[in-house]
Amino acid sequence: MTAAVDPRLSINQATIKHADLATALRVTAEAGVQAIGLWREPVQEVGLATAARMLSDSGLRFTTHCRSGFFTMPEGPARRASIDDNLVAIDEAATLAAAGAAGSTAILVLVAGGLPDGSRDIVGARERVRDAIGELAPHAAAAGVTLAIEPLHPMYATDRCVVSTLGQALDIAADFDPAVVGATVDTFHIFWDPDVLASIARAGREGRIATYQVCDWKTPLPADVLLSRHYPGDGVIDFASLTAAVEATGYDRDIEVEIFNEEIWATDPLLAVQRTVAGFGAAVSPHLRAAVPS
Repeated sequence: MTAAVDPRLSINQATIKHADLATALRVTAEAGVQAIGLWREPVQEVGLATAARMLSDSGLRFTTHCRSGFFTMPEGPARRASIDDNLVAIDEAATLAAAGAAGSTAILVLVAGGLPDGSRDIVGARERVRDAIGELAPHAAAAGVTLAIEPLHPMYATDRCVVSTLGQALDIAADFDPAVVGATVDTFHIFWDPDVLASIARAGREGRIATYQVCDWKTPLPADVLLSRHYPGDGVIDFASLTAAVEATGYDRDIEVEIFNEEIWATDPLLAVQRTVAGFGAAVSPHLRAAVPS
């Protein structure tokens, strides 16, 4: 029996990483899912204008553009190149959101970046994140795009993201308009934090929840810990408390499933989306109280 599809479910393209854009759009729609979050590389493979037409033709809502950021390096050519690329990513997000179905959201997910080579100054790296967002915020505001700072689990702090908690992300975002700079609430990265429920409540009060992403955690972790995500319900994350906390803030938009897992990537993409539908329906949907707005 086919699982019912929650109308708030969005498939983040990373979940079916090996599918090209056309396939990702097709299988998402074929599975009855109404929304998708896209990644920059598959969009750039076909070109932004073509990607926007493909998205429009699919009838899917667009939920996020993944990902940009990676601007913790000190001032110099590499940092300038990163800032310039982030400006391009903002324009991509705006174009795709305009092409998506009604209810699409112009959200660019930012992963801060890790420690620069030879550095031990993680506090200074976080300050450079704040500075970079300060450079990007005016362009994002003009484009109608929200920059969504994503905290990553601390095991990624040195090589991928010096922002490890939702509280740290909110502290950086506090300098900016909530419509322009918010946070990504991703269960995989923050479920362990003893302050997570209070931080979600704070994010709600400050109007900073740009997107809610879900997937599961279970051990043992693989050798490449980046690829350790699982379908919702297959691990130990308490989706009931986390989802209830997000819902209590008034968040009523789409919820993405974003999975990095070699075994899932090797699955037929339609089957992976269908399994995502089932896992989301069992683990997340029972704790939702708001339907996505039309």
